[in-house]
Amino acid sequence: MADISTPICVALVDDYDVVLIGLAHMFDRYRDRIVVAEIDANQATNDAVDIVLYDSFAQPESDQDHIAELVRNPNASRVVVYTWNFHPELVESARALGVDGYLSKTLAARDLVAALERIHAGEKIFMDAPPRRASSANGLDWPGRREGITDRESEILALITQGKSNAEVAMLTYLSPNTVKSYIRSVYRKIGVDSRTQAVLWGVDHGFTPDHHRIDHWRGGP
Repeated sequence: MADISTPICVALVDDYDVVLIGLAHMFDRYRDRIVVAEIDANQATNDAVDIVLYDSFAQPESDQDHIAELVRNPNASRVVVYTWNFHPELVESARALGVDGYLSKTLAARDLVAALERIHAGEKIFMDAPPRRASSANGLDWPGRREGITDRESEILALITQGKSNAEVAMLTYLSPNTVKSYIRSVYRKIGVDSRTQAVLWGVDHGFTPDHHRIDHWRGGP
């Protein structure tokens, strides 16, 4: 049984600093229960941590290599996926890889902290899919939020900024091609562009280019 009398040390993993910082701020009121490890994407976390919280923003979950590396890393006592995508195949794949939790981004901060404490104590928590089109929890952040881009639209733009085609985005996110096209059209309107090239250039200029140092640190062990 894990010791729950001291704060849990949590490492946040994502390729986007703005996502990590927003997630870290969610824990500000719970510093007596959660200690966040270094979140600088260019700074390695060298010590063992109680939980690695893998934020799926633009990673995404369907690329299981990242999650598998986290599970194998001896510095990560437990691994939790933090996501809005609850496609059954993704959830079952995470289970098969040995993930300890699959948590929704709709969770309020207090509920997220409580779930992490239960996982730290040895429980496995795989949430049911949240209501369709549920919003992310207050306090989270993502590239383009201040321009009125939703979290899902932001993820789509991040993927096309990485050079993914519509078909690849649909496959990686488990969305239908028509849904992907709808998100892209909405993003174009919000950022004032009318072509993919313009959207990619806008994305590069507004923080949609990933920094892979954070996840690369966890590949291949310490």
